[in-house]
Amino acid sequence: MLQMQSGNATADRDESAYAQEFLTFTLGQEEYAIDILKVQEIRGYDAVTAIAGAPEFIKGVINLRGTIVPIVDLRIKFGLGKVEYTPFTVVIILHLEGRIVGIVVDSVSDVTALRDEQISPAPDFGSAVRADHIRGLASVDQRMLIVVDIAQLMLAPDMALTDAPVQ
Repeated sequence: MLQMQSGNATADRDESAYAQEFLTFTLGQEEYAIDILKVQEIRGYDAVTAIAGAPEFIKGVINLRGTIVPIVDLRIKFGLGKVEYTPFTVVIILHLEGRIVGIVVDSVSDVTALRDEQISPAPDFGSAVRADHIRGLASVDQRMLIVVDIAQLMLAPDMALTDAPVQ
């Protein structure tokens, strides 16, 4: 299901030294991209154990091979309307600065290589995602990707997932 976007093999080799790989996923009608190196695994959505008093966007926790992992539904966090769990709904397990966190997304698309010059700064137009959590926007094959700094987003104080400051 995951595949690299490819074009000219010679150009890909030349650009690969400067490109970074991103996992792309959908939330509603939008497509997002996060650093693939932060992704530990991708799992189907399963029931979670709810935690009383947690923010609405924290669905609960799962036990992942002996590790208790908080599960954040990004659709709720970003205020994307009605949340439906379908067979395509997945949990992306992230490894962020020694912390394991899961994020619920509508579906995973693919892995795409992007160079820094392909990522344009995002305009600050006010949204559920703070501007400092968005690395920028990238256009790939008629698709617009919102490139998210997932570590900044997940480890931000308003996420209530950690007491440690973000570096």
